[in-house]
Amino acid sequence: MVQMAKRSGYAPGVFSWSELATPDPADAKRFYGELFGWEFQDDPIPGDGVYTMARVAGDDVAGIMQQPEQQRTAGVPPNWFCYITVGTADEAASRAAALGGAVHAGPFDVMDSGRMAVIADPTGAMFGAWEPRAHLGSGRVNEPGTLTWNELATGDVPAATRFYQDLFGWTVTEIDTGGGPRYWTIAHDGAAAGRNGGVRELPPEQAPGGVPPHWLPYFAVESVAASQTTAGRLGGQTLVPPIQVPSGTFAVLSDPQGAALAIYEGEFDG
Repeated sequence: MVQMAKRSGYAPGVFSWSELATPDPADAKRFYGELFGWEFQDDPIPGDGVYTMARVAGDDVAGIMQQPEQQRTAGVPPNWFCYITVGTADEAASRAAALGGAVHAGPFDVMDSGRMAVIADPTGAMFGAWEPRAHLGSGRVNEPGTLTWNELATGDVPAATRFYQDLFGWTVTEIDTGGGPRYWTIAHDGAAAGRNGGVRELPPEQAPGGVPPHWLPYFAVESVAASQTTAGRLGGQTLVPPIQVPSGTFAVLSDPQGAALAIYEGEFDG
């Protein structure tokens, strides 16, 4: 059953926002607008840029921005980027560096919205540390069209989990997959029902092919099968076909520009 879940804030250590960096924001709005039923508001940002807020029922649920030229030049593909709320971005960045992570940008102010840093964990997976001010993060989660899960794929689960446990106080526990690929859940007292995401091993055959460690956002949908069909009609691709898990069904898609995301139907936390 879907539980409507508005948010007025997030505890430090909880995922709170996801943001698409794409070379074609206009086409991304076409794709995601139909896939998730999003409405959009374009806001000007310094440097003659535009930041697009995606909305569900009037609440901000995700961001879309033009992928920076330096990313494209460096060969970084279009991507969804995950943010974790922190008490202060400066302290989070300093602590992350001391734990073996790397601070790639910041900390810096994002107008009056908040303060952030771009951090890589010791295995290379990137995330944003978000210190909220005017912008708390997603105004809704865990209902169709909104963020519902975040998953780390890494080639070194022990190193990654030590880092996040020390940085955010997460509890990372391996679960019984019935003989399937190993999987760990992330628990945090401030998250809905205490669940804050998951961790999986990056298959060795993927790493040599250029798939780096990464965080992947999951968006809730009413039907994975119907959303998969819609995505294909709109120019997206299915990277991982629907898989059933005890709590529901998920699939991994890419949008027309190549950014990967997961969709999920099933039980939602409040």
